[in-house]
Amino acid sequence: MSDPSPAHLRTRSDGGRAVEYPPAPEPLRVAVYDNHTHLEIADGALPLDVHEHLERAASVGIAGAVQVGTDVATSIWSAEVAAREPRLLAAVALHPNEAPELEASAGVSGTGLDDALAVIDELAARPRVRAIGETGLDFFRTGEDGRGAQFRSFEAHIDIAKRHGLALQIHDRDAHDEVVSTLRRVGAPERTVFHCFSGGEELARLAADEGWYLSFAGNVTFKNAENLREALRVAPSDRILVETDAPYLTPVPLRGRPNAPYLVPHTVRFMAEVLGADLDEFCEQLAANTVAVYGSWQDEPVIGPAEADAGA
Repeated sequence: MSDPSPAHLRTRSDGGRAVEYPPAPEPLRVAVYDNHTHLEIADGALPLDVHEHLERAASVGIAGAVQVGTDVATSIWSAEVAAREPRLLAAVALHPNEAPELEASAGVSGTGLDDALAVIDELAARPRVRAIGETGLDFFRTGEDGRGAQFRSFEAHIDIAKRHGLALQIHDRDAHDEVVSTLRRVGAPERTVFHCFSGGEELARLAADEGWYLSFAGNVTFKNAENLREALRVAPSDRILVETDAPYLTPVPLRGRPNAPYLVPHTVRFMAEVLGADLDEFCEQLAANTVAVYGSWQDEPVIGPAEADAGA
């Protein structure tokens, strides 16, 4: 088995952007983590490989990241690269929009939703896989005819997370009420994260009451995102996380350029300013919250290429 870390599995669905990555921001004095990124996606005029991403991130005070899968291929890739790279942990899942397509392909391509879920269940047992995600509901891209498959997939992912004692990363787009009702009906995992939080103050207060985590991405800096800033202001300090969702959602003032973990300091500084918080203390809280959700990046040793080849 070869080292997968330099490769990209795909490019952005819009073909990517023929522009360079932005310059590095001023480093943070207290290190934090990017708890949701997609390093398998190539973007920009000169795409960065995993090592380049993580070296840039380390140089500005980003201690590590959670690499997130969205289908079988990217989940396997995420688990394998995290097994070799001490600055990465992995999350594995089938994106909500994958579920209807997999349901429709059952018996045709040989890989249906149940087969794909079985792969996610197997990957969940690997030591550096620390979350099931991103899973949830997306009513923006999927019509009513595909929602049954989304619900079935979401509930299966919740079950996998609970059986393996892992965190759950939720993708919630135009489906706040249905996501919340599903979590309450089947029982949310102990550590549940609303990835790229997209609600407002009401959902933030509800999540706080339930003990769920809110992860804010670069869109909290957008001019038209006052609802996200209102949510941030009412979120308990011990339930706030930060992410890039790279290569998407590049923060102001860099919109239109590729996003990457090394740009997290822009979002963190903005969030601290919104909250009127001391930057170093805010970073300490973010780091503590992230480790509380995913565990330490140093808990499980990584394997070298020779060990991986011997076990293949």
